[in-house]
Amino acid sequence: MYDTDKKKVVDFMTNALSKMLSEREWILADGATGTNLFNMGLMSGDAPELWNEQHPEKIKALYKSAVDAGSDMFLTNSFGGNASRLKLHSAQDRAHDLSRMAAEIGRDVADAAGRPIVVAGSVGPTGDIMEPVGTLSHSDAVEIFHEQAEGLKAGGADVLWLETISAPEEYLAAAEAFKRAQMPWVGTMSFDTAGRTMMGLTSAAMVEMVDNIENSPLGFGANCGTGASDLLRTVLGFAAQGTSVPIVAKGNAGIPKYVDGHIHYDGTPELMGEYAMLARNCGARIIGGCCGTMPEHLSAMRRALENNEKAQAPTLDVISAALGPFSSSGDGTEENAPVARQTRRRRRSS
Repeated sequence: MYDTDKKKVVDFMTNALSKMLSEREWILADGATGTNLFNMGLMSGDAPELWNEQHPEKIKALYKSAVDAGSDMFLTNSFGGNASRLKLHSAQDRAHDLSRMAAEIGRDVADAAGRPIVVAGSVGPTGDIMEPVGTLSHSDAVEIFHEQAEGLKAGGADVLWLETISAPEEYLAAAEAFKRAQMPWVGTMSFDTAGRTMMGLTSAAMVEMVDNIENSPLGFGANCGTGASDLLRTVLGFAAQGTSVPIVAKGNAGIPKYVDGHIHYDGTPELMGEYAMLARNCGARIIGGCCGTMPEHLSAMRRALENNEKAQAPTLDVISAALGPFSSSGDGTEENAPVARQTRRRRRSS
């Protein structure tokens, strides 16, 4: 078994992402999924995961656009592919198959790329609140995540990629599920409430949690949230704890604005190039974008990382001057900082 067979542990952890991390100072991840699919015709309220079966050519084009823009890895179109989320579309019995399809398409794109590309199986939150505040039990959450993990594994994903999580209990349930699936994983959370996750976790508390997980991730960090400035303040918070686990930064391409009936993110490719350099300087090793991040942003990020050397960690003033003001005065780690109210999580709209 995984717990006792040391050779199997070694084999399990020797994978495409860990190999790339051992050889590279930084890795460029991908950008948005939802934003790009909306541009391809996905309607608001529809389940993107159904397109893995209905429009596989569009999902292939999505993955290939990231690779062509310079990404070293991409996330599969499976963010809402768990049974709890798919129940909203009467597709709860298709979690395994739709996740498998997402990874199979990705495997084909990666294998044809002509260079090493990591296929990361995206796993988003269940959308339910964990006990004791909500009704989702730990065991049920593990089962939900395990079913999706097995589908992504069957489709050929190199690594599982947990993202946009708010509750530590859900993060830990996913870690247990991924251990059952015998798959390496990365896990990010969304710090969108005055520097905390919606469920109140700070950057320092996340590092403590990650450092004590038995089935430790290959990387951890932050994605989505509010603006790129806030996300980099969180990354600085991770790095300040002295963790040895690689840090992930996947920030949004600016701030969303409603323009002509559509959500538009105001971050330019030049701004995202600056963000990528600052993310590396803050301590991130896996750097990508989230909502609003298009192929042109990724190309600019690649050029910026390749053409500039890593520098010292920026101050908060440097970050805000380059990327815009912070949405809150602190990052949630201050003494007497307010704790976030617990509510039902929204679906990421990247």
